[in-house]
Amino acid sequence: MKPDIRERLKAARAARNTVALVTDLESGAQAVIDEATRSGTLTLEGPALEAALAALRAESTGPLPVTGRRLFVRVYGLPWRMVVIGAVHVTQALAPMAAMTGYGVTIVDPRQAFATAERFPDQRLVHLWPDEFLAEEPPDAHTAIVTLTHDPKIDDPALEVALRSPAFYVGALGSRKTHSLRVARLRERGYTEAEIARIHAPIGLDLGGRSPPEIAVAVLAQVVKARYMPET
Repeated sequence: MKPDIRERLKAARAARNTVALVTDLESGAQAVIDEATRSGTLTLEGPALEAALAALRAESTGPLPVTGRRLFVRVYGLPWRMVVIGAVHVTQALAPMAAMTGYGVTIVDPRQAFATAERFPDQRLVHLWPDEFLAEEPPDAHTAIVTLTHDPKIDDPALEVALRSPAFYVGALGSRKTHSLRVARLRERGYTEAEIARIHAPIGLDLGGRSPPEIAVAVLAQVVKARYMPET
């Protein structure tokens, strides 16, 4: 790998951008591409470029189906993250399950009596107000934000940031009545119907479960669906 290619990949990682490295397996020429730019010694155009961009969007690493050329693409994507607002019983089940499915989990709760290492072993705990944390680590298109406290003072600030971010999933715990009150508050804060409609509420797929672990399964299932089937 040439130094300029290596530096381009490092810069993309630092900027939290998804890029693809395309290699011609016969000549060894390489190119780094994203949606807007191309750089390197490998020329990509026509079907080859279309195939590379499709792999980039799907974050799919492997051979490119291009007739007459032996091309391989490796996609360097962003890590998938889940920010859970509230160190509650559902979180105790959700956090380890999300971690097992590949999400980097952060539990945010200013209530230090709840967010303890004893209740959440091996989990990243942050004792900040959600809007403060999300200002420090802004959500991107690989971020799921799950609000579970049932306390507007904690959940609402997180939702206000999330709804105007690229986060691929935003969910909020609460009954339909609770959500209607939440919607009214967000409208008063100037949020549009389209922005508010991004909230999955009541949170989780309707699997019929009621216990905290069952709710956690439903939430994680909905997050997975939003990631892989965003239009359904």
